[in-house]
Parts: sequence; structure tokens; C-alpha cells
Amino acid sequence: MPGRVENRREGLTWHEGKIGSRQMKVARGSWAFLLLTILVGTAGGVLRADVIETKEGAHLVGHITKIADGKVTIDTEFAGEVAVLQKHIVRIETDGPVAVRLANGQRYDGRLSGASGTEQVAAAAGPVPASVTDIAAIWAAGAPDPATLSHWKFETGVDVAGKTGNHNQLGSSYSATATLTGPKDTLILSSNYYRQSTDGVKSADQLKAGADFSDNYSDRSSWYARDEAGFDHIKDLSLYDTLATGIGYDFIKEVEQKMTGRIGLAYRYEDYSGTGAQNLHTMALDLGLNQSFKFDNSELTARAAIVANFEDIANMHITQETDYDVPVGKSSWKLRLGIANDYNSKPAEDLRKLDTTYFGRLILSWK
Repeated sequence: MPGRVENRREGLTWHEGKIGSRQMKVARGSWAFLLLTILVGTAGGVLRADVIETKEGAHLVGHITKIADGKVTIDTEFAGEVAVLQKHIVRIETDGPVAVRLANGQRYDGRLSGASGTEQVAAAAGPVPASVTDIAAIWAAGAPDPATLSHWKFETGVDVAGKTGNHNQLGSSYSATATLTGPKDTLILSSNYYRQSTDGVKSADQLKAGADFSDNYSDRSSWYARDEAGFDHIKDLSLYDTLATGIGYDFIKEVEQKMTGRIGLAYRYEDYSGTGAQNLHTMALDLGLNQSFKFDNSELTARAAIVANFEDIANMHITQETDYDVPVGKSSWKLRLGIANDYNSKPAEDLRKLDTTYFGRLILSWK
């Protein structure tokens, strides 16, 4: 007679003998299979992860969300999303296939692996060698290239400055910018209003709004069209409008630095409400220079434009602005420190030729 053995501590019961022995084997096999599944699942959770190694010896494990603008973004469990400059990376490895675009524009889908700065894409047609710096972007395998899609970016800013004592002064500035970036073209819509009062008297009342479109028809060459209109009541300028079009060239076109020169034709319209300046309706030469510098955690941009009349080349309008943006933590806010210059070679009577504005502005950005 087969006996019965109870294991009350473990809550298990089985029968000895031929049938009981078989049940024991099944029970043991089930426990072994469960333990193996847990071990494999745990190991898989560790092994199935993307890896980044830097020159300084840092080893980051997580999920690489994107490579763009010279930065690799990886989502880690211990620190959330971390952006690493690509120039500091010696190895990138993905746990599965991704879409890769190299610096030469070629796209491949496959698993990415490498060592000591040399990468390899396991593409369907065979392995494709590349260096870490050759990788321009990665995204989900099979998905369209983000560079072929247009996307909007928005910014709003405000700054308020005041002064009390010998003089009471209050000034405020409001700005808004919308940028549509496509595969080869960029459209920028912008507006800015500045108002200031000193001892109860209005000392600044200026509005400007504009649109700037550029299209790169080749790697470095482009054409552009821009329009800026507004008023400046302190200068008796009731309405001005500058419309220009021409060609541009990228003298420097790198991830961290870009410099673009422009030359074209413009139409300059200025209507003054007073009698101190002459109204302008004339063709002009349009010259421009735009520069940008990207640092580890900040960005410097500088823009300059010269509009000189054909009838009187000495009659010109020059604008220049330099901005330095510093992000506020990991939020969508950033602090913008800048200086703007506005020069008119022939202003209205009793007005200076040059106006200079210094500002610190809080900017909110979103997409």
C-alpha cells in the first residue's frame, strides 16, 4: 500500500510509490522550469538594453531614444533621460534593430554595435562599418526619418525692469516666436513689443513683427525671403516695412557651429508722422550674417542685417542682436541674456543714430 507523506510547512502533499514518484518528478520539473524562467527573464532584462561608453570611462545602460544635433539621449532607470555629447562617446550598442542615418545621408536598419570608436550596423545587405561621429541620427526601425518631417517649435518670453528713486522707470518686453523646420527649409515667425515709461512719460513704444523663410537647394547654398514691419512712436516712425529676398551661403555648417551669409535686394518703406525725417520708399541692398554656437549646456546666437539705399548708399539701417541662452534645470524654461543694437544713419531731428538695448528675458519653449 503506498503511503502518504504531508509537508504541512510547505503546503504540499504527495503519495509515495510509483504514482507518487511520478508526481514528485513533475513537481520538481515544474519548479525547475519556473526557476529557469525567472533567471532567464531577469538576465534578459539586464542584457536586453542599449549601452553607451564614453572616453572618460562612463558606462550607461538604458534605452537610447535618439541621436540628433551631436547628442545621444539615453533613458536610464537611475537618472532618467541623459544627453551625452557624441564627441565623448567611444561605443554605442543597441539591443535590437534601429534605423541609422550616417553623415553621408545613407540610411540603414539594423542592430548597432561597436568598440573603441568603430561602429557596425547589421543591415540586411550585410554589415556596414562606421565611426561614432559618422552617425547623424537614429530612431525606431522601420519608421520614417525625422529629418524628412516638418515640425513646429514655439517660444514666448517676457521681461520686466523697474527703477525708483531720482526717477521712476518701468519697462516691459514681450516676445513670441514660431519656427517650422522641414528637411531643407525653415520658416520663422516672430514678434516683439517693448514699452517703457520714465517719470510718467512714455519713453519707449516699439513693435516689430516679421517672417523669415530660407530653403537650402544644395548642401550649403540657399535662397531666402524675409519681411519685417512695425512702428516706433518715440522716433515718430508710424510704420515701417522692409521686404527682402536673395541668396545665402553656409560658410560654416557643423553640429556645434554654423555661420550663414546673405546678399539680396530689398524694398525699404518708412513713413514718419512728424516733419523731422523724410519718408522713404526705395530699393536697397540687403546684407546679412547669422551665426550660432552650441556649447555643452548653452547656446549663443548672433544676427546682423544691413539695408542700404541704392539712391543714397550712406542712408542705411543696421540691426544687430546677440543672445545667450542658458536652460533652467531640465525644464522647458531658459534664461536669455542679450544685447540689441538699432542704427539709422539718418534719423529724425533730435534723435540719436544708435539705440542699444540690454535685456535678461525668461523664455518658455515647447514643441
